[in-house]
Amino acid sequence: MSAKKDILLIVEDDPGLQKQLKWSFSDLQVELAGNRDEAIAALRLHEPKVITLDLGLPPDPDGTSEGFAVLEKILELAPDSKVIVASGHQARDSAIKAIAGGAWDFYQKPIDADELKLIVSRAYHVAELEAENRRYQAQEATSALGGLISGSEPMLKVCRMIERVAPTDASVMLLGASGTGKELLAKALHDLSSRKARSFVAINCAAIPENLLEAELFGYEKGAFTGAVKQTPGKIEMAQGGTLFLDEVGDIPLPLQVKLLRFLQERVVERIGGRKEIAVDVRIVCATHQNLPEMIEAGSFREDLYYRLAEITVNIPPLNEREGDAVLLARAFLNRFASEMSRSVKGFAPDAIRAISEHKWPGNVRELENKIKRATIMCDGDYVAVEDLDLKPTADTVTALNLKKVREEADKAALRQALSESANNISKAAKLLGVSRPTLYGLLKQYDMALS
Repeated sequence: MSAKKDILLIVEDDPGLQKQLKWSFSDLQVELAGNRDEAIAALRLHEPKVITLDLGLPPDPDGTSEGFAVLEKILELAPDSKVIVASGHQARDSAIKAIAGGAWDFYQKPIDADELKLIVSRAYHVAELEAENRRYQAQEATSALGGLISGSEPMLKVCRMIERVAPTDASVMLLGASGTGKELLAKALHDLSSRKARSFVAINCAAIPENLLEAELFGYEKGAFTGAVKQTPGKIEMAQGGTLFLDEVGDIPLPLQVKLLRFLQERVVERIGGRKEIAVDVRIVCATHQNLPEMIEAGSFREDLYYRLAEITVNIPPLNEREGDAVLLARAFLNRFASEMSRSVKGFAPDAIRAISEHKWPGNVRELENKIKRATIMCDGDYVAVEDLDLKPTADTVTALNLKKVREEADKAALRQALSESANNISKAAKLLGVSRPTLYGLLKQYDMALS
């Protein structure tokens, strides 16, 4: 199977030069455009890394106004592309002006094919280096904590909070719906702390029968009850010097809450059937999807225990409030499952991406992970289709086909993200978006978005 060719967009209105350039770059996939509309259409369709641009285009073939307009539009839509402008012997000043305006290089007419091929080759090399650097930076940005992938501002705020709290010994309460990654964050708190060399011990308080939970937490002596055939330390002891993660802490029964509170106050445990107090140095991290203040009001959770456990509270947003994370996570899961199952699945079809973006994900990241695992198994081709995901269409699917609406929502999301990252600094936000300050002001006015 032949390797996919790099795409070169040639914007030139002279048919003879078009033919000559296409012949010179027979090793590339050459796309031709003779005017502004054709150039922008080809740019949107093919997303070329490198573009050659003649500044003299109709309806101003003897001037440069149309060429500069095309250059500005290209850099607005694809700021990372490398634009090489054509310059005649008498138009060197225009070429220099174009480079000052964002073009990558220039070549002189009449064309020296070998010289132009060298310039284009260097452009592809630089474009690939820059793309690799962006991929590396994106990987760093979306791996804010070990194993956690996110690019959304609400979740990145959570990551920054975890990083700030981790070096302390404060008890942390992680609040969030089931499947939002509470245990992953608890592990990050441990890994970023001075206790990382010691044990991280997790126990799901909802998964263990009430009559066994005390023994699991505090341990027991030999003969303490029927079946206690040997001395067994509890999870609290096992976490000595490290971190104890109490998942679904809201399910701990009231009588056991009293004993847990005593441990938190005295930092000693007493095994069931034992008489000896054992000192334990351990950090407590807990999590729940329940509303503990409401449980306190109802008398099913002790208020004094709550304040011992929740010295720091971290609210984890559900997946549907983490803009862009569903697709980001889906790609990461697909890569993982494809590797584990030795499947040659390369990515998602456009309809699958749209379905992932629009689905509300009531089961959060856990639901998404299961759907992607299923899709990896069911996919017959190179790309996962919407049918492979087994997602029911949402009410918004029809409106998503309205291109104007899609563009507006995408623009608004990008604007909010850029303003957030730049702390409302217009110059920085414009740079992040790859547009000019007037363009950014125009978009803010168009969508009636005031600076907060």
